[in-house]
Amino acid sequence: MSFFKKIFKSQKESLSTDKEIEQKQSNLSIDDAFVHNFISKGGKFLYCTKIDEVIENINNILLENNWKKLYCNDIDLLKLIANLDITIEHNFNGAIPFFTTCEHLIANEGSLLFSSNQLGYNRLNEFSKHFIVYATTSQLVKNTGEGLTGIKTNFQGNIPTNISSVKNYSIKESSDDFLDYGISNSKNLYLLLFEDL
Repeated sequence: MSFFKKIFKSQKESLSTDKEIEQKQSNLSIDDAFVHNFISKGGKFLYCTKIDEVIENINNILLENNWKKLYCNDIDLLKLIANLDITIEHNFNGAIPFFTTCEHLIANEGSLLFSSNQLGYNRLNEFSKHFIVYATTSQLVKNTGEGLTGIKTNFQGNIPTNISSVKNYSIKESSDDFLDYGISNSKNLYLLLFEDL
């Protein structure tokens, strides 16, 4: 009998620990929850309050990884990196790191939501495994549902297609989501989060 008591006792302790962790996460603000979940999945997070910090962090990322080229298709982002010593590839090239924006930052998953505005008609797994993403604090949402609603609201009448997300930031890991079966959306991802609120 004591054997069964030990098993049930350990299950109760495990459940109470899970509830405590869940409760602590529900008490976190949306930005704290995102950062916690993003970093716990291996994402590299850089918080910026000035545009100069964004540019400096991009340069440091390039130097750290010895990257000489970036693929970028966003006109505003190209202005940010215009003075950096880097070759910019304007045509899709899945072999070099991708510098982009995203649609939303999903707090409860620590994931990033992308659409055809960033990806065009290419699937996420066709891109390089290295991403540098520029986002703002106003793009934070609680969950995927709010992210999709935000896309629908922001692009009324011209809703983008090819909506996907990156949920894993360790290249070796694969997603547990059955919708991602056979597709690895894991990326070595640097997030430059700019405070705009």
